[in-house]
Amino acid sequence: MTVMIVDDNPKMRLHLKLLLERHLANNDKICECSDGGEAIKMYHQTEPDWVLMDVAMEPVNGLTATEAIIKSHPQAKIVIVTQYDDPEYREAAKNTGARAYVLKEDLLDIPGIVKSVF
Repeated sequence: MTVMIVDDNPKMRLHLKLLLERHLANNDKICECSDGGEAIKMYHQTEPDWVLMDVAMEPVNGLTATEAIIKSHPQAKIVIVTQYDDPEYREAAKNTGARAYVLKEDLLDIPGIVKSVF
């Protein structure tokens, strides 16, 4: 399995990576991006099984990146991982095709989502 972590905060990427490494198999791969534009490019190269996508990033935000990835790869499984518990963001994430919306305060939910089959 390959998981892509997309977040502009290096500490958050490291935190997510360490969390995933405790729950995934040794042969699973984790790749990282620091913004949505980088994620779009890397998705085409790696076609990960899951993407953990932050929302607030520059120059390309997570919702724009999610929409672009799903437009070209409808099978993409993207989880929005954000600090914003906002109904408008949740609706926007749903409309872009994201599979789940997880608050950063609930990060322990992520391994279960990634291990599941949607």
